[in-house]
Amino acid sequence: MSGRLMSVPRICCLDLDTFFVSVERVLDPSLEGKPVVVGGRPGTRGVVTACSYEVRALGVRSGMSLAEAGRLAPDAVYLPVRGDTYGEYAAQVRKIAGRYSPVIQVASIDELYMDFAGCERSC
Repeated sequence: MSGRLMSVPRICCLDLDTFFVSVERVLDPSLEGKPVVVGGRPGTRGVVTACSYEVRALGVRSGMSLAEAGRLAPDAVYLPVRGDTYGEYAAQVRKIAGRYSPVIQVASIDELYMDFAGCERSC
């Protein structure tokens, strides 16, 4: 064993809740404050991939069928999934996270873990 002390892991989970909706709102600011569902048109086959807090208040949840979402929130804005676009924004988030932590573990497109062990920063 070397004379160096091992750093104690200091793990932070960065979970970007409603990430796809947030990206859509960056691209179209008029969506801010509106009930938004990402996944496709209501009544079509498929499921809700992501939804805003405004539409969650109406009972819509990720994984729910779009048909059910359409019944619960007929006036919501329904958008298709833009996976490549979300991937580009997720890469930007990872790049920013890399400025603060030398060790990053990607768990999914909208979730990552950062280890701050050995990092020192004055606030």
